[in-house]
Amino acid sequence: MIVMKAEGAFLTIGELSATLGVPQHILRYWESRFPQLRPLQRSGNRRYYRPGDVELARRIHRLLNVEGFTIRGAQKALGEGQVQSVTATAMPASLPSSEAEPQRIAAPPPSQNNPALVAKLEAIRDRLAAALG
Repeated sequence: MIVMKAEGAFLTIGELSATLGVPQHILRYWESRFPQLRPLQRSGNRRYYRPGDVELARRIHRLLNVEGFTIRGAQKALGEGQVQSVTATAMPASLPSSEAEPQRIAAPPPSQNNPALVAKLEAIRDRLAAALG
């Protein structure tokens, strides 16, 4: 459900929860982990998210749930101001994203320092290839 309010209107935690599609307790958790996310709290600890808070919550949601960042990685990305889409960095700028081929990153050669680990990883790779093939 998308909440339809005037641009710049404050959102309650329930409205922001419905807009992002995440439970309210997740938004409260994000407040404890991201010091930048500080909604107004009125009597009875009722939260009101300002437009800046809503945008920040959207960025956090995108980092964690779309791009696959960890909490610590998202904190670092937001703290450094270097939030970029993972897919945007892999696509050439001259082509629309629907026509662009993702760039493949070459894997480094397996380390010979730990042959047991290499053998385990190769076995996993072979099982994945058999399952997909």
